[in-house]
Amino acid sequence: MNEFMSFFNSSDPGTVSTAIKLLILLTVLSVAPAILILLTSFTRIVIVLSFVRTSLATQQMPPNQVIIGIALFMTFFIMSPVFYEVNEEALQPLFNDEINLEEAYHRASVPFKEFMSKYTRQKDLALFLDYADAEPPTSVEDIPLSALVPAFAISELKTAFQIGFMIFLPFLVIDMVVASVLMSMGMMMLPPVMISLPFKILLFVLVDGWYLVVQSLLQSF
Repeated sequence: MNEFMSFFNSSDPGTVSTAIKLLILLTVLSVAPAILILLTSFTRIVIVLSFVRTSLATQQMPPNQVIIGIALFMTFFIMSPVFYEVNEEALQPLFNDEINLEEAYHRASVPFKEFMSKYTRQKDLALFLDYADAEPPTSVEDIPLSALVPAFAISELKTAFQIGFMIFLPFLVIDMVVASVLMSMGMMMLPPVMISLPFKILLFVLVDGWYLVVQSLLQSF
């Protein structure tokens, strides 16, 4: 423990630089889940995939682990240009001691701001800017992350729920048709969900539903 503390208390420039890098790494890892969820496409993807499972009424199929895993890898795929730019413009110069931490933060925030601003509604962004009494930004770089991140989050929630509504419609029609047929046959005690589930799965498989859902998600970015 003493050796660990002396590592951070050392006055050697090389040791101090390494300690700062280690602290930055630990900080990034601690807030990585929040960064992944709120600054990327993860929110929209995982909500839409959850809507698909709910509309099919398949309970826990696919499991949460599968949905989260698909959402993660799709997020990495969609965000790869942003991650690459952050690495080239901010992380590598910082690790090579070409820029300081403040400059690295500024450079790293620009690609994320450009990505989020594309999918953030002006109404949502204006809500947080007006609440903070902030001046209207003249460019994307001038938008504070404290306002852009929550505005982007609620914009993504609205978009995800809009896509989820469109996914629900065909399965709702199947449920209504099955319920009407059962009532006309006098089988009111038979749960309509039990009968409609195979038809919904069959329809989803025939139209290659997972392909269409993933294609729609990719095209929405």
